Amino acid sequence: MKILNFGSLNIDFVYYVERFLRPGETAASKNMEVFAGGKGLNQSVALSRAKVLVFHAGALGFDGAMLKNFLNENGVDTSLLKESGKRSGHAIIQVDPSGQNCILLYGGANMDMDIDYINSVLAGFGEGDIILLQNEINLLPDIMGRAHERGMRIFLNPSPMNSQVFALPLEYVDCFILNEVEAEDICGAGDEDRLLDQLHKRFPSAEIVLTLGEKGAVCMREGKVYRQAAYSVPVTDTTAAGDTFTGYYIAAVSEGAGCVEALQRASAAAALSVSRKGAAQSIPYLDEVLSTRLWERP
Repeated sequence: MKILNFGSLNIDFVYYVERFLRPGETAASKNMEVFAGGKGLNQSVALSRAKVLVFHAGALGFDGAMLKNFLNENGVDTSLLKESGKRSGHAIIQVDPSGQNCILLYGGANMDMDIDYINSVLAGFGEGDIILLQNEINLLPDIMGRAHERGMRIFLNPSPMNSQVFALPLEYVDCFILNEVEAEDICGAGDEDRLLDQLHKRFPSAEIVLTLGEKGAVCMREGKVYRQAAYSVPVTDTTAAGDTFTGYYIAAVSEGAGCVEALQRASAAAALSVSRKGAAQSIPYLDEVLSTRLWERP
């Protein structure tokens, strides 16, 4: 079984601010840093640091050498990347003193997928292979349709959530990994039990993994519900928490782990990530996750 992440690649410009800016306001940041990022890149790095081989497909702009180098340095297979004449995707990220973030995205080369490229990438994958997708590249319906035809297992993180998600063939998804806000946008407001129930009714054959921030995470697989409490750590920057969780969860599942172990490992990895600055740079390695043994702490 192979894992393909068909996803975004961004250059992250991170600004540390006293509070998020209001409309019409100008303010100075306390510091500014540049990181490799994008939900796709972050999740590939998380998969690789969880010690599984992941192939990354996506588009680099003419300024994207740092992104490819970062993936290579982290053990991600970059042989499927394409080069675009556009500028790479990028994000402007505000981070406040509590570690919360506010993000503005520019798609750039991430919106430069075409059918020939999609077909050439998917030609190397087939029955039972995993494909991970987010909502930061174009032609997602075509990618999902062709992956489904090839018998691939589709894992979807519908983020950032917008109207384009509803145009996707969501019935093809084998596993949704999403947060409360994204779940509410799909099926209406409610607590986690109602959200799980509504998502299950709408997508009865799909596994549902719902991340709940400080309340932990919950999974519904084959009608059974599994709950995982969040681990308490000092919060520095939450930027890559969800991506870390997603990569680690899929890595565990790909190795045959059950929901309890997958949730436990993904939650521990996400907890470590929020205690550090940056996006992909904050993602822990598997050895760190296992050695901390957060699940044994009171």
